[in-house]
Amino acid sequence: MLPDSKVPAGPLAEKWDRHRFALKLVNPANRKKYDIIVVGTGLAGASAAASLGELGYNVKNLCVQDSPRRAHSIAAQGGINAAKNYSNDGDSTWRLFYDTIKGGDFRAREANVYRLAQLSENIIDQCVAQGVPFARDYGGLLDNRSFGGAQVARTFYARGQTGQQLLIGAYSALMRQVSTGRVKMYPRREMLDLILVNGKARGIVARNLITGEIESYSGHAVVLATGGYGNAYFLSTNAMSSNVTAAFRAYRKGALFANPCFTQIHPTCIPVHGIHQSKLTLMSESLRNDGRVWVPKTPGDKRRPGDIPEAERDYYLERKYPSFGNLVPRDVASRNAKEQCDQGKGVGETGLAVYLDFAEAIKRDGKDVIEAKYGNLFEMYEKITGENPYETPMMIYPAVHYTMGGLWVDYNLMTNIDGLFAIGEANFSDHGANRLGASALMQGLADGYFVLPYTMGGYLASNTIENVDTSHKAFEASKNAVTEQVNKLLSIGGKQTVSHLHRRLGKILWDYCGIARDEDELKKALTLIRDLKEEFYNDVNVPGSGDDFNQNLENAGRVADFMELGELMVTDALHRKESCGCHLNTAFLTEDNEPLRDDENFAMVAAWEYAGEGKEPTLHKEPLTFENVELTQRSYK
Repeated sequence: MLPDSKVPAGPLAEKWDRHRFALKLVNPANRKKYDIIVVGTGLAGASAAASLGELGYNVKNLCVQDSPRRAHSIAAQGGINAAKNYSNDGDSTWRLFYDTIKGGDFRAREANVYRLAQLSENIIDQCVAQGVPFARDYGGLLDNRSFGGAQVARTFYARGQTGQQLLIGAYSALMRQVSTGRVKMYPRREMLDLILVNGKARGIVARNLITGEIESYSGHAVVLATGGYGNAYFLSTNAMSSNVTAAFRAYRKGALFANPCFTQIHPTCIPVHGIHQSKLTLMSESLRNDGRVWVPKTPGDKRRPGDIPEAERDYYLERKYPSFGNLVPRDVASRNAKEQCDQGKGVGETGLAVYLDFAEAIKRDGKDVIEAKYGNLFEMYEKITGENPYETPMMIYPAVHYTMGGLWVDYNLMTNIDGLFAIGEANFSDHGANRLGASALMQGLADGYFVLPYTMGGYLASNTIENVDTSHKAFEASKNAVTEQVNKLLSIGGKQTVSHLHRRLGKILWDYCGIARDEDELKKALTLIRDLKEEFYNDVNVPGSGDDFNQNLENAGRVADFMELGELMVTDALHRKESCGCHLNTAFLTEDNEPLRDDENFAMVAAWEYAGEGKEPTLHKEPLTFENVELTQRSYK
């Protein structure tokens, strides 16, 4: 089976406009007849629910937190890309499109990426109208800064709080619809199963995290906006509640999971400081605009940074990539940081860190200017580490961040399951093998505000969808299956905590399927994960009851899904016998130790189908065709 991407014909720049016009419409008077379930309230989910509610649909919006304001989107710091060319430095829709395709190492669909670049301009206008306080220059115009993988300044920002400010905008639009009654909000619910009726997505089963009650929700379509799966690694920059369960349960019901091994390692994070740490803190990529990355030239040099003279410092990114310097893409910066530390030139107590130094920028521009740009980030760093970054360089090291893999979707953002849509980080669609910085917020809002409202209408108007409510037998069967799974976890009665087993899984994935991979280690990882999964189901201890608030039970279900996802990630990495973007297979490198793609065999999306418990998943390939850009060896030198 070749997954049908449904990319429309015609010139690249005209595909989306032609497609929008060709999509069937739902009459405004008929929209109130349709119920749409949106799972998730981050930027993608909140913008989608608000937009669909504004159109007149009835929206049921589930939130795993107590409020949409607590969605992980608030953690995004540095900015959001848009091809406005306000800096007059040569940016354009085409350049943003090309930078994104190249940044993803030519492993994304041209049509999706070009649409994203087109819609980026609309996003900024939408957010400004909502009152998002973007930074402005001395003349009062919106300001821009640079991000990795680009040689233009196209990133709009609100100091180091861009995600939070954008989410407040989306949240205000969402709550307006809640007040009208067109959106019904269900906080503290976690989706545990997808309901299919006659092959169509018609509802979900969720657990009320406060009461423990297993609840059913029916609808004419289901939208998953549940984020990524970086927490499979245990230590990541993701919020502790971020998980893969909703997407993975959809995978188990037949939705294809695409490119699961494509995990972004962010180069600018506060290093691990202890074995009992539960998460990592991101320091915005925007800091690399003014901060210079370096290590001592001599391995094992443990002097304080101020005692190491300029001549004995290696500004390795500037040395190796003169065109982009410290603003190379994230995968490039992460690999190089690991390489320096592997050579013994890492700094700090563990030797697993490099310096990010602002001394030159402070001397050039003054402390006040740097504080105006990054003050809250510097304050956060000092509170966590006890070091003042105005006086001594930050220490940073790569950490798991964003996941480019996710549920496979077509051009309409619909999975291979009729009526099941996936948006934002929950799908695989727009970033290829590496996401450029400041593009996550762009994709989430483009999907929610400007793509899904059209394609959802096209789906509803083009299909006969019978009315189904929660009395249908499929809902009862699903509730029974979910209850059985909950009881199974509670009854194991082992000796190991969920957290301990999760930490062990994360270490396997980080060691063998992290920044660099090779075939022997991936095969070892597969065996280790399968053994650990068996150990989990025989020796995990989940105290408490399923009939009440029970965070141990919540986490047990999520970790059970991470165990299976970990197998799928490693299986995907083993199959992709090339290096591209974040997937660095040490057997496939250029003479300069850069990723070496195999475009003849792997210019494709690897979409995996669940084959049943204990069975090898089935691989389906979507070929990627490049008609508008030339497939070249990616270089930032």
